[in-house]
Amino acid sequence: MRVVSRRAFCKQAVAAGAMGLGMATSAWAAPEWIDQRQVGPFICQAAFPLAGHEAMLAELSPLEQELRRVLAVQPCKAPIYLHLMANRAQHTAYIAERFPEVPYRQALFIKQDGRSSVFAYLNDELDVDVRHECTHALLHADLPMVPLWLDEGMAEYFEVAKPLRGRHHPHLRKLKRGLKFGRIPNMQALERKASLEDLSASDYRFAWAWTHYMLHGPVAAHAELVNFLNDIRTNTAPGLLSERLARAIPNVEQQLINHFRHL
Repeated sequence: MRVVSRRAFCKQAVAAGAMGLGMATSAWAAPEWIDQRQVGPFICQAAFPLAGHEAMLAELSPLEQELRRVLAVQPCKAPIYLHLMANRAQHTAYIAERFPEVPYRQALFIKQDGRSSVFAYLNDELDVDVRHECTHALLHADLPMVPLWLDEGMAEYFEVAKPLRGRHHPHLRKLKRGLKFGRIPNMQALERKASLEDLSASDYRFAWAWTHYMLHGPVAAHAELVNFLNDIRTNTAPGLLSERLARAIPNVEQQLINHFRHL
Protein backbone atom coordinates (compact mmCIF):
# COMPACT_ATOMS: atom_id res chain seq x y z
CA MET A 1 0.00 0.00 0.00
CA ARG A 2 1.28 3.46 -0.91
CA VAL A 3 0.02 6.23 1.39
CA VAL A 4 0.72 9.91 0.90
CA SER A 5 -0.95 12.36 3.26
CA ARG A 6 -1.42 16.07 3.36
CA ARG A 7 0.56 17.83 6.11
CA ALA A 8 -2.57 19.04 7.95
CA PHE A 9 -3.44 16.31 10.41
CA CYS A 10 -4.80 15.62 13.86
CA LYS A 11 -2.02 14.74 16.34
CA GLN A 12 -4.47 12.79 18.48
CA ALA A 13 -5.85 10.92 15.49
CA VAL A 14 -3.94 7.68 15.94
CA ALA A 15 -5.30 7.23 19.45
CA ALA A 16 -8.75 8.46 18.48
CA GLY A 17 -8.86 6.09 15.54
CA ALA A 18 -7.87 3.15 17.71
CA MET A 19 -10.41 4.02 20.39
CA GLY A 20 -13.18 4.48 17.88
CA LEU A 21 -12.42 1.46 15.76
CA GLY A 22 -14.57 -0.94 17.76
CA MET A 23 -17.54 1.37 17.42
CA ALA A 24 -16.75 1.94 13.76
CA THR A 25 -16.69 -1.77 12.91
CA SER A 26 -20.02 -2.43 14.62
CA ALA A 27 -22.01 0.74 13.93
CA TRP A 28 -20.19 2.28 11.00
CA ALA A 29 -21.95 2.43 7.66
CA ALA A 30 -20.43 3.42 4.35
CA PRO A 31 -21.45 6.93 3.30
CA GLU A 32 -24.12 7.22 0.65
CA TRP A 33 -22.62 8.77 -2.47
CA ILE A 34 -25.33 11.22 -3.42
CA ASP A 35 -23.43 12.91 -6.24
CA GLN A 36 -20.89 11.65 -8.76
CA ARG A 37 -18.95 13.41 -11.50
CA GLN A 38 -16.12 12.42 -13.83
CA VAL A 39 -13.48 14.97 -14.76
CA GLY A 40 -10.60 13.73 -16.89
CA PRO A 41 -9.17 10.65 -15.12
CA PHE A 42 -10.91 11.54 -11.84
CA ILE A 43 -14.12 9.85 -10.74
CA CYS A 44 -15.50 11.96 -7.92
CA GLN A 45 -18.00 10.44 -5.48
CA ALA A 46 -19.37 12.79 -2.85
CA ALA A 47 -21.55 12.35 0.21
CA PHE A 48 -22.89 15.87 -0.34
CA PRO A 49 -24.20 17.73 -3.40
CA LEU A 50 -21.39 18.88 -5.66
CA ALA A 51 -23.39 21.88 -6.85
CA GLY A 52 -21.28 24.89 -5.91
CA HIS A 53 -18.03 22.92 -6.18
CA GLU A 54 -17.84 22.91 -9.97
CA ALA A 55 -14.89 25.33 -9.97
CA MET A 56 -12.85 22.93 -7.81
CA LEU A 57 -13.65 20.00 -10.09
CA ALA A 58 -12.94 22.05 -13.20
CA GLU A 59 -9.35 22.54 -11.97
CA LEU A 60 -8.54 18.83 -12.06
CA SER A 61 -8.11 18.33 -15.80
CA PRO A 62 -5.94 21.48 -16.11
CA LEU A 63 -3.89 20.17 -13.16
CA GLU A 64 -3.15 16.98 -15.06
CA GLN A 65 -2.29 18.99 -18.18
CA GLU A 66 0.04 21.24 -16.17
CA LEU A 67 1.92 18.26 -14.74
CA ARG A 68 2.27 16.86 -18.24
CA ARG A 69 3.55 20.21 -19.52
CA VAL A 70 6.08 21.09 -16.84
CA LEU A 71 7.15 17.64 -15.59
CA ALA A 72 6.49 15.41 -18.64
CA VAL A 73 4.13 13.31 -16.50
CA GLN A 74 2.42 10.74 -18.69
CA PRO A 75 -1.39 10.57 -19.10
CA CYS A 76 -3.26 8.41 -16.61
CA LYS A 77 -4.01 4.90 -17.82
CA ALA A 78 -6.49 4.13 -15.03
CA PRO A 79 -9.08 6.18 -13.14
CA ILE A 80 -8.31 8.00 -9.91
CA TYR A 81 -11.15 7.88 -7.39
CA LEU A 82 -11.88 11.04 -5.41
CA HIS A 83 -14.02 10.25 -2.35
CA LEU A 84 -15.43 13.29 -0.58
CA MET A 85 -17.12 12.88 2.80
CA ALA A 86 -19.72 15.23 4.19
CA ASN A 87 -17.86 16.01 7.42
CA ARG A 88 -14.84 15.10 9.50
CA ALA A 89 -16.63 12.49 11.62
CA GLN A 90 -17.73 10.61 8.52
CA HIS A 91 -14.23 10.89 7.04
CA THR A 92 -12.60 9.64 10.26
CA ALA A 93 -14.91 6.62 10.49
CA TYR A 94 -14.44 5.77 6.81
CA ILE A 95 -10.63 5.79 7.05
CA ALA A 96 -10.61 3.90 10.37
CA GLU A 97 -12.86 1.20 8.96
CA ARG A 98 -11.15 0.72 5.60
CA PHE A 99 -7.54 1.54 6.54
CA PRO A 100 -7.14 1.04 10.31
CA GLU A 101 -3.34 0.95 10.02
CA VAL A 102 -3.16 4.42 8.40
CA PRO A 103 -2.64 7.43 10.73
CA TYR A 104 -5.53 9.82 10.29
CA ARG A 105 -5.03 12.87 8.09
CA GLN A 106 -7.37 15.62 6.95
CA ALA A 107 -6.86 14.38 3.40
CA LEU A 108 -4.80 11.57 1.95
CA PHE A 109 -3.92 9.64 -1.18
CA ILE A 110 -3.78 5.85 -1.02
CA LYS A 111 -2.70 3.47 -3.76
CA GLN A 112 -3.57 -0.14 -3.03
CA ASP A 113 -3.82 -3.13 -5.35
CA GLY A 114 -3.43 -0.84 -8.36
CA ARG A 115 -6.34 1.42 -7.36
CA SER A 116 -5.57 5.10 -6.70
CA SER A 117 -7.89 6.90 -4.30
CA VAL A 118 -8.01 10.34 -2.70
CA PHE A 119 -10.00 10.85 0.48
CA ALA A 120 -11.07 14.23 1.86
CA TYR A 121 -14.05 15.86 3.53
CA LEU A 122 -16.02 19.08 3.21
CA ASN A 123 -14.15 21.87 5.01
CA ASP A 124 -12.86 25.37 4.36
CA GLU A 125 -9.64 24.02 2.79
CA LEU A 126 -11.24 21.40 0.56
CA ASP A 127 -9.97 22.97 -2.68
CA VAL A 128 -6.39 22.97 -1.34
CA ASP A 129 -6.72 19.42 0.01
CA VAL A 130 -8.01 18.13 -3.32
CA ARG A 131 -5.32 19.82 -5.41
CA HIS A 132 -2.59 18.61 -3.05
CA GLU A 133 -3.69 14.98 -2.92
CA CYS A 134 -4.61 14.81 -6.61
CA THR A 135 -1.08 15.99 -7.41
CA HIS A 136 0.22 12.99 -5.47
CA ALA A 137 -2.21 10.74 -7.32
CA LEU A 138 -1.18 12.01 -10.76
CA LEU A 139 2.53 11.64 -9.98
CA HIS A 140 2.11 8.10 -8.68
CA ALA A 141 -0.09 7.12 -11.61
CA ASP A 142 2.98 7.62 -13.80
CA LEU A 143 6.02 7.03 -11.59
CA PRO A 144 6.92 3.88 -9.63
CA MET A 145 8.24 6.06 -6.79
CA VAL A 146 8.89 9.68 -5.92
CA PRO A 147 11.31 10.72 -3.14
CA LEU A 148 9.27 11.76 -0.13
CA TRP A 149 10.49 15.36 0.08
CA LEU A 150 10.03 15.95 -3.66
CA ASP A 151 6.59 14.32 -3.62
CA GLU A 152 5.51 16.74 -0.89
CA GLY A 153 7.30 19.70 -2.46
CA MET A 154 5.42 19.29 -5.72
CA ALA A 155 2.10 18.73 -3.96
CA GLU A 156 2.71 21.90 -1.90
CA TYR A 157 3.49 23.82 -5.10
CA PHE A 158 0.37 22.69 -6.97
CA GLU A 159 -2.03 22.83 -4.01
CA VAL A 160 -2.75 26.53 -4.54
CA ALA A 161 -4.71 27.92 -7.47
CA LYS A 162 -2.62 28.46 -10.59
CA PRO A 163 -2.47 32.30 -10.34
CA LEU A 164 -0.84 31.99 -6.89
CA ARG A 165 1.87 29.45 -7.71
CA GLY A 166 4.57 31.71 -9.05
CA ARG A 167 4.68 34.69 -6.67
CA HIS A 168 1.85 34.43 -4.13
CA HIS A 169 2.16 31.09 -2.38
CA PRO A 170 1.65 31.29 1.41
CA HIS A 171 5.11 29.76 1.94
CA LEU A 172 6.90 32.63 0.23
CA ARG A 173 6.79 35.22 3.00
CA LYS A 174 8.07 32.86 5.70
CA LEU A 175 10.76 31.52 3.40
CA LYS A 176 12.08 34.99 2.54
CA ARG A 177 12.03 35.99 6.21
CA GLY A 178 13.96 32.84 7.09
CA LEU A 179 16.57 33.50 4.41
CA LYS A 180 17.36 36.84 6.08
CA PHE A 181 18.29 34.90 9.22
CA GLY A 182 20.33 32.26 7.43
CA ARG A 183 17.69 29.53 7.37
CA ILE A 184 18.66 28.07 4.01
CA PRO A 185 16.81 25.10 2.47
CA ASN A 186 19.20 22.17 2.37
CA MET A 187 18.23 19.49 -0.12
CA GLN A 188 20.59 16.88 1.34
CA ALA A 189 18.80 17.19 4.69
CA LEU A 190 15.44 16.75 2.98
CA GLU A 191 16.69 13.68 1.14
CA ARG A 192 17.46 12.02 4.49
CA LYS A 193 13.83 12.27 5.65
CA ALA A 194 12.36 8.78 5.55
CA SER A 195 8.73 9.22 6.62
CA LEU A 196 6.00 11.82 6.83
CA GLU A 197 6.46 11.95 10.59
CA ASP A 198 10.03 13.17 9.98
CA LEU A 199 8.85 16.23 8.05
CA SER A 200 8.42 19.48 9.95
CA ALA A 201 6.54 22.56 8.77
CA SER A 202 9.91 24.01 7.72
CA ASP A 203 10.66 20.87 5.71
CA TYR A 204 7.45 21.29 3.71
CA ARG A 205 8.34 24.93 3.09
CA PHE A 206 11.89 24.04 2.03
CA ALA A 207 10.64 21.23 -0.24
CA TRP A 208 8.29 23.75 -1.83
CA ALA A 209 11.18 26.21 -2.23
CA TRP A 210 13.33 23.74 -4.17
CA THR A 211 10.35 22.80 -6.33
CA HIS A 212 9.67 26.46 -7.06
CA TYR A 213 13.33 27.04 -7.93
CA MET A 214 13.40 24.10 -10.33
CA LEU A 215 10.18 25.21 -12.03
CA HIS A 216 10.83 28.97 -12.13
CA GLY A 217 14.62 29.21 -11.90
CA PRO A 218 17.32 28.43 -14.45
CA VAL A 219 16.61 26.14 -17.39
CA ALA A 220 19.32 23.76 -16.17
CA ALA A 221 17.49 23.21 -12.86
CA HIS A 222 14.22 22.44 -14.61
CA ALA A 223 15.99 20.08 -17.00
CA GLU A 224 17.56 18.17 -14.11
CA LEU A 225 14.17 17.75 -12.46
CA VAL A 226 12.53 16.45 -15.64
CA ASN A 227 15.45 14.13 -16.37
CA PHE A 228 15.47 12.89 -12.77
CA LEU A 229 11.78 11.97 -13.01
CA ASN A 230 12.30 10.36 -16.39
CA ASP A 231 15.06 8.16 -14.96
CA ILE A 232 12.62 7.03 -12.26
CA ARG A 233 9.98 6.38 -14.93
CA THR A 234 12.36 4.20 -16.96
CA ASN A 235 13.73 2.36 -13.91
CA THR A 236 17.15 3.95 -14.35
CA ALA A 237 18.94 4.61 -11.06
CA PRO A 238 18.38 8.36 -10.64
CA GLY A 239 20.94 9.03 -7.91
CA LEU A 240 20.38 12.01 -5.64
CA LEU A 241 18.77 15.09 -7.10
CA SER A 242 20.96 17.26 -4.86
CA GLU A 243 24.09 15.84 -6.51
CA ARG A 244 22.68 16.24 -10.00
CA LEU A 245 21.79 19.87 -9.36
CA ALA A 246 25.20 20.59 -7.82
CA ARG A 247 26.91 19.26 -10.94
CA ALA A 248 24.65 21.24 -13.27
CA ILE A 249 24.61 24.54 -11.35
CA PRO A 250 27.69 25.77 -9.46
CA ASN A 251 26.92 27.02 -5.93
CA VAL A 252 23.30 25.95 -6.33
CA GLU A 253 22.18 26.87 -2.79
CA GLN A 254 23.35 30.46 -3.31
CA GLN A 255 21.54 30.47 -6.64
CA LEU A 256 18.35 29.41 -4.85
CA ILE A 257 18.80 32.23 -2.34
CA ASN A 258 19.28 34.73 -5.16
CA HIS A 259 16.20 33.35 -6.91
CA PHE A 260 13.96 34.18 -3.94
CA ARG A 261 15.66 37.47 -3.09
CA HIS A 262 14.71 38.75 -6.53
CA LEU A 263 11.23 37.26 -6.59
